Amino acid sequence: MFGVLNLNKPAGVTSRDVVNVVQRLVKPTKVGHAGTLDPMATGVLLVCVGGATRLISLLQRSSKTYVAAFRLGQRSDTDDSTGTVTEVSIDGDVPSEQKVCDVLQSFVGTIDQVPPAFSAVKVNGQRAYAKARRGETVELKAKAVRIFAIDVLEYSWPDLTVQIECGSGTYIRSIARDLGEMLGCGGLMTSLERTAIGAFCVDLAIEPNSISAESIGAAITDPLWVVAGMPTYQCGDDDEEFVRIGRQLVLTPSNLHIPDQSDAAQVSEVAIVSGDGTRLLALGELNSQNDVVQPRTVFIP
Repeated sequence: MFGVLNLNKPAGVTSRDVVNVVQRLVKPTKVGHAGTLDPMATGVLLVCVGGATRLISLLQRSSKTYVAAFRLGQRSDTDDSTGTVTEVSIDGDVPSEQKVCDVLQSFVGTIDQVPPAFSAVKVNGQRAYAKARRGETVELKAKAVRIFAIDVLEYSWPDLTVQIECGSGTYIRSIARDLGEMLGCGGLMTSLERTAIGAFCVDLAIEPNSISAESIGAAITDPLWVVAGMPTYQCGDDDEEFVRIGRQLVLTPSNLHIPDQSDAAQVSEVAIVSGDGTRLLALGELNSQNDVVQPRTVFIP
């Protein structure tokens, strides 16, 4: 098996629980997920099967879209409603929708974000959540994350629903926390759904408990979906054998296809596909002169 399962993770289970369901069905084939979700969160969880596990790093670089519910006027040690929640007294009027929208827009772009204390970030070799659960003080360093867009879907104090498109490593709980602090009223996250990772959306996701050993093969999405939008090298008659042995491929104007929105001068990574365009053979790297492509991650035996 070679491809990606687009699964709709239910609330109350870990991402590892979902991966284990798949692992039992395809054992001994290797599986792995491309980006964890907290137990309370739902939505798109991509489980890579077989050779597609080597595409995980590529999937992790894809943009992600979330719909999240925040509650203002409260704080939590976990930055969400699963932790110890405290009420925050508000002096004066509650924030207007315009004020909330203005503050949210300040998050758009590349920002420095401090992860939640209850997170999987490692501190001196230990997970932060392990230290936090023991009551130890956890001090985490801010890291740069990319927020592409934030839109308010609904606001009725104290509840706020937003849609966020962001890059890898972004904590939506931290946005709820930081929004509340900037508004002076506190904030936490009450629910989270990941609605998309790259080309994979929740509308087409499959419930984990609906797949079986007999149906899982048909449920696996072709790995070509993972490289949708990437520059591609389309193999000629002899190229597939060259790919198999890792030999460089000579570029011609007819076999390199660059998406219209891409800057040809900035292209370095390409998807190498079969001559008929129906199979992903490898990921390759263009040389500095852009005249040959070197296969790097080869998927054909």
